[in-house]
Amino acid sequence: MLDFIFRRTATVLDASAGEARRILHGRGQCFPGLDFVTLDWYPPLLLLILYREPDPDWLEKLALGLRQRARDRAHCLLVQYRCRPASPSFCLWGEVPEPLDALEAGLRFRLHPGKAQNLGFFPDMAVGRQLVREISSGRRVLNLFAYTCGFSVAALAGGAEEVINLDMHRPSLEIGRLNHELNGLDLRRARFLAHDLFKSFGQLRRHGPYELIVVDPPGNQGRSFQASRDWPKILGRLDQLLAPDGEVVVAVSTPELGGGFLAGALTRHFPQGELLGRWTAGEDFPERDAEKGLNLFHLRRG
Repeated sequence: MLDFIFRRTATVLDASAGEARRILHGRGQCFPGLDFVTLDWYPPLLLLILYREPDPDWLEKLALGLRQRARDRAHCLLVQYRCRPASPSFCLWGEVPEPLDALEAGLRFRLHPGKAQNLGFFPDMAVGRQLVREISSGRRVLNLFAYTCGFSVAALAGGAEEVINLDMHRPSLEIGRLNHELNGLDLRRARFLAHDLFKSFGQLRRHGPYELIVVDPPGNQGRSFQASRDWPKILGRLDQLLAPDGEVVVAVSTPELGGGFLAGALTRHFPQGELLGRWTAGEDFPERDAEKGLNLFHLRRG
């Protein structure tokens, strides 16, 4: 297993050209014995995420081997224990570089490794950001559950007229604002609303209609978001927000839900949506069961 990780690391680092990449997607259950591991490359940081406690000897050998093979390019190996309360992070060697950005398709996104469970960027959503960039030209875009506004950066880079970003978490939106600045984007074309979506549909209607709406909520998240309760509410309101012939990009990336859940919800609650395309995360994210990885749908209002 270790030799496979070392070979994969060398291959990705040689090919990455400075861009963020997933080196190992063990969570997709395509690599026996490694289903508890992910390894990401955010030059010059290696980020190892563990979903169960590893054997200490195995972890020591992994850290040593990665340091030997990535010596000239990686400055730090950071491990995050998602299997422990509060998901703590520790450097196995080196120091976390600051500031640190993810580079993707010429765009930069500020990262905050070790400071929260998520570092502010989801690499599996590259396919979604690329799609939004390609279809946003001249459009007014509504970005729901905006988090750090990756879709907004992509939309404005693709020529969007305006993007409205909505998320309950104001600090995430502030990072999103910084992401726009990092990419030299005109902040007059972006708005950042720290609101609860389910209390804001009236305000969003007044700002609309929108030619493109992006919906990428979290998985089940306490009281703030429950998939079975809240997806129907969102999809059932799209007609009130969309322009005629407006388009929607919706995504689910939690194994307990899967693409089948979202496909069924779209059929029931947005039947007027014409499917234009459906994507998974791509070759860096192999899944034994594709339904359990990222599933992204692109639809047009019929």
